[in-house]
Amino acid sequence: PLVNGWPCDPERTLVAHVPAERRIVSFGSGYGGNSLLGKKCFALRIASRMACDEGWLAEHMLILGVTSPSGRKRYMAAAFPSACGKTNLAMMTPALPGWRVHCVGDDIAWMKFDAEGRLRAINPERGFFGVAPGTSAKTNPNAMATIARNTIFTNVGHTSDGGVYWEGLDQSLPPGVTLTSWLGQPWSPGDPQPCAHPNSRFCAPAHQCPIMDPAWEDPEGVPIDAIIFGGRRPEGVPLVYEAFNWRHGVFVGSAMRSEATAAAEHKGGRILHDPFAMRPFFGYNAGRYLAHWLAMGERAGARLPRLFHVNWFLRDPAHPRHFLWPGFGHNARVLAWIFGRVEGEDSAQATPVGWVPREGALDLRGLPGVAHRDLFEVRKEFWEKEARELRAYYEENFGEDLPREVMAELEALEGRLKKM
Repeated sequence: PLVNGWPCDPERTLVAHVPAERRIVSFGSGYGGNSLLGKKCFALRIASRMACDEGWLAEHMLILGVTSPSGRKRYMAAAFPSACGKTNLAMMTPALPGWRVHCVGDDIAWMKFDAEGRLRAINPERGFFGVAPGTSAKTNPNAMATIARNTIFTNVGHTSDGGVYWEGLDQSLPPGVTLTSWLGQPWSPGDPQPCAHPNSRFCAPAHQCPIMDPAWEDPEGVPIDAIIFGGRRPEGVPLVYEAFNWRHGVFVGSAMRSEATAAAEHKGGRILHDPFAMRPFFGYNAGRYLAHWLAMGERAGARLPRLFHVNWFLRDPAHPRHFLWPGFGHNARVLAWIFGRVEGEDSAQATPVGWVPREGALDLRGLPGVAHRDLFEVRKEFWEKEARELRAYYEENFGEDLPREVMAELEALEGRLKKM
């Protein structure tokens, strides 16, 4: 039997980082991010400080390659809070005919400008450490193929015939097979407690993913043409919008908010600020972090990626349990619009929050009941409240460390809203 030798001691947990010394100390915590020290601790918290010192970026971002029906390929990076669909997007099977997606990484990106001014990204990891609940052949067939063998599962349920189980797996059990929960107790569908922990995980080598990009291990990295921010927002935030410019994009990243996830150890439903999806992972002063992003945009000769924000999680006000957007493979429709914008297509219209697709520019064919106006409404009262809450957040959490350029962008948003 497997013997757990990790020093779990919840009453005496100590997790400390000394970025200036590139040092990590972790004792007592069995949480993945605090025990796999090469992951969040080094590759984000320590590395983000190294990146600031050395002029590059270490980010909580997936990396994917998007190929159009004509064979043109563009690479994109995307920052989402944990359990907001990073792995599903990185391993997407597009529902849009002719489009293909290849995965470079699903969680962490290290990015640096090359001699020609292109921002290039590598995935510093060798595998995937994904959230199990909700992963199924329907939501992420490539993830299911990846974890079909040679995989470690933590805090999932298990079956009496030697298999694993979690909520949303969508696999019927053979007759006579019983379930045991992650707590080691007999479990049946309908029981009040979940079979698997909400933050249970799978851990598998990246090369087992059937759509890994041919360049995923290229030490030169892949050229990033678009950076996408996003989170869970049930109302008010459009399906996709593009920042007006790099400085506005840094503001958009700093203003990210999302419903809490199990990975963040908060109860679901609460809307949390999560700048750049890095709130748990900043390795130094967050105001300096924003200033570093602004400075990257001022580099001589830089060929800057375009910056976007997406929200797959809009809910129907008349039926709050229903999403307005089908998500998963249909998110390729949004990637296709972003691809077009990178290629120079004139397919957007200005709103106070950014550029949104013109009506008809986003391919909605084959999606009955999905209406453009529901996906891209920008309500004045919602965004005025958003701006007030963001101003309070900046004052409380950044204070004098907030770059003046970011505050200027907030003031510009407030001015555009007044004109609505």
